[in-house]
Amino acid sequence: MFQHVFAEMNHMLDEIMKHYPTAQEAQKHQLIQKWNMLKTMSDGIIDEWLSFEEKMGEFRQKAEAGPALFSKETPEMELHAFVRGQGYFRLFMYRQAVQQFSQVIRSYPDSLLARMYLAMAHLYLEETEEAHRHFIWILPLATSQKLKALIYNALGCIAVKHGNTVRAQDFFTLSLQCDPTLPDPLMNLKVCQQNRGQLQYGSQLISLM
Repeated sequence: MFQHVFAEMNHMLDEIMKHYPTAQEAQKHQLIQKWNMLKTMSDGIIDEWLSFEEKMGEFRQKAEAGPALFSKETPEMELHAFVRGQGYFRLFMYRQAVQQFSQVIRSYPDSLLARMYLAMAHLYLEETEEAHRHFIWILPLATSQKLKALIYNALGCIAVKHGNTVRAQDFFTLSLQCDPTLPDPLMNLKVCQQNRGQLQYGSQLISLM
């Protein structure tokens, strides 16, 4: 239902970007006004989405009693920073998600769930050292085989990004040993072996968090 709205916003932004470089002063002023309107709309949509996500999270917490991959004792999910971080993450706004989840782990340093979000956000931002640090922290504490598989797969992707495909294949193999049903590590093994294709990580995790 948002496709039409975003299509119009994108069209308007494209027109602004197209005409601004050659516009006269008066027209530039009009284009800036249109840009400010788009910025206000964008900020409003994000705020409304975060409010909606907060309500969704409240229901999800009551209905599911916590995520399947993590402990059912997750009081950190009630934090405003957690809810906003989760909303930013699902909007692919990973820099903002990092800021929010960093606040969460200052209050709940043992939260595997918050650290997993934080690690994945760093990975999407190509901040592999930070992502690696959090994944390694979580790994020995993970009790779910699926969670371990997801972490090993992410570590394999980091190894590929660092040019160590041999180590990466070891991680992908470990991931499959933990959970043979996980599709991403199998696809990533093929990427390593064929030296082409796109690495897959997080697709399964996002649907479970």
